[in-house]
Amino acid sequence: MKKVLSLMLALMLALSMLTGCGSSDSGETAAGDGAETTVAANEDTEAADNGEEGTGEGVMPAIAKEDIKVGVIHLSDPAEGSGYTYTHDQGIIGMQQNLGLSDDQIIRKNSVDDTNVSEIDTAIRECIEEGCNIIFATSWGYMDTCEALAEEYPDVIFSHATGYKSNGVNFNNYFGRIYQARYLSGIAAGLKTETNKIGYVAAMGQDNSEVTGGCDAFAMGVYSVNPDAEVYVKVTNSWYDPEGEKQAADALLAEGCDVIGQHCDTPNPQLAAEEQGVWGVGYNSDMSKDAPGAVLTSVVWDWSVYYTKAVESVINGTWTGENYYEGLAEGLVDISPLSDLCAEGTEEKINEAKEKMLSGEWDVFSGLIETNEGEVVCEEGQTLDDATITGGINWYYKNVVVK
Repeated sequence: MKKVLSLMLALMLALSMLTGCGSSDSGETAAGDGAETTVAANEDTEAADNGEEGTGEGVMPAIAKEDIKVGVIHLSDPAEGSGYTYTHDQGIIGMQQNLGLSDDQIIRKNSVDDTNVSEIDTAIRECIEEGCNIIFATSWGYMDTCEALAEEYPDVIFSHATGYKSNGVNFNNYFGRIYQARYLSGIAAGLKTETNKIGYVAAMGQDNSEVTGGCDAFAMGVYSVNPDAEVYVKVTNSWYDPEGEKQAADALLAEGCDVIGQHCDTPNPQLAAEEQGVWGVGYNSDMSKDAPGAVLTSVVWDWSVYYTKAVESVINGTWTGENYYEGLAEGLVDISPLSDLCAEGTEEKINEAKEKMLSGEWDVFSGLIETNEGEVVCEEGQTLDDATITGGINWYYKNVVVK
């Protein structure tokens, strides 16, 4: 995984995209997204490298709805009922219902270790052998295998979550502006804390822009309502580590943190907060069902927004190979309903910030941004561009403390 991260950084440097600040537009993407519906939230993708952009016309032939077959590669088992894999699978179910597909048109490969290349390769090839026309690979570590197999099987579409590679034809990546929802959840945490110490369990360290940018957005939301509060970060170095996630949360609680946020798979950090009689902010799905005595709100995805759009485009013959990157406005990301545990005034502050994002008046990575090392990474009147947000955030916001 470290090799993948190193490659990512090298590609970004080669493309000169680590510019800190980009256009003064607050949230517009180029035209398609590395998961953006508009171009890639990752303009540092191979497609961008090759000058490939979606044309709005299909680059793959249409497939009749009755002939479509969808493969899904999951990191864990959706039956666990919470967290990352569960949320992606809920998106697949939503897509299936939206498009009226039968159960036998969905092929799932569960608990595929994203660090085991042989296991990934076998799972994807099984999907192809079973007739899948489009395969969604939902974890970061599946990226390189998707890239290789996309070349080997040009008639199959490979759509990869959270990565940065694509070929502009039958291999794209998809993600979303989850940082918008993280900012909103930070407001809830900042208003609730009594110790002014807020914990954050992070799957990956500072060199992973997805995780670090999300943590920064959360910390910025905290700071917007409580500049005295600090966000303590503990890294597990794993996308899925139930035991490690609990241990990290316990360590943060021992530091005096009384709200626990997270960018990791399981609800274990929320369960740890509930055990200690404090509060938390969940991730992926609404974790109030797991820890009702602790969860203020959760940062949530509705992956059916993308899955429906992607599969429908294959059926209609309008698949463009573009990357996908959308957010609050499209319904891909949000926060779950606020619990009664939230501090007074939380809903009003969150709605105020959300309205600015939805109107285009402002976005999270806009204006003066200072790191915890005193560096200015964005100036007043500027906004970080999508390439930087998705691949160039290797710094922590000024109120973040790494533990």
